[in-house]
Amino acid sequence: MGLLFKDRRDAGRRLAKALMDYADRTGVIVLALPRGGVPVAFEVAKTLHVPLDVLLVRKPGVPGQEELAMGAVASGGVRVFNDDVLRTLQIPDRAIEIVAAKEQQEIERGERAYRGDRPRLDVRGQTAVLVDDGLATGASMRAAVSALRAQEPAHVIVAVPVATPEACESFRDSVDEVVCVETPRPFLAVGAWYEDFSQTTDEEVRGLLEQAADLSQSQRVRSGRERKGRTWSQATCQEQTT
Repeated sequence: MGLLFKDRRDAGRRLAKALMDYADRTGVIVLALPRGGVPVAFEVAKTLHVPLDVLLVRKPGVPGQEELAMGAVASGGVRVFNDDVLRTLQIPDRAIEIVAAKEQQEIERGERAYRGDRPRLDVRGQTAVLVDDGLATGASMRAAVSALRAQEPAHVIVAVPVATPEACESFRDSVDEVVCVETPRPFLAVGAWYEDFSQTTDEEVRGLLEQAADLSQSQRVRSGRERKGRTWSQATCQEQTT
């Protein structure tokens, strides 16, 4: 099998076609996992005419065994810990707090770099579409789902252009919907399916979020004008029939 996508923007346009049921719907937001998920998610949000934001997630490691995650820390001050890991390893509360606070500082730094002064989108009661550029093991996305659930969205959808069949299937019981455009075998790696898989920079993320915010504002203005126009037309018709 040859390459599936020219670049992340191309992958995002392909993914958007699979998500058209959510186009032009209120209460739908797209959340990108930085940095590689942002160009993909930008195309999805633009096509569906819904807002875009980032969900920064870090996986704090066990002190002395940093490769073993003991939970997830995410945007909005969300902290979700694996009670089994904490109990089994008997990690002191003080050590947990130190590690989590450090990760939270990194998230806040990233949010300032990416979002600037714009407020974080409120996901409570919303349909949240979580987007990344692909799933290999799915570990980062699982941490994102856990952290997002703590913010009480109405529905959670995991959406990626490419994934291993196993990673895609592993989310069936933990989210409301899983959309994986391609699930090739053998998989090799996410980047193997992109002609251009160069690193997404902080500047690119910041620029795309700014563009998305401008598009959302324009969409709200247009929607307001359309509602006002319909109200005016209805009033005119009522006057003509009386």
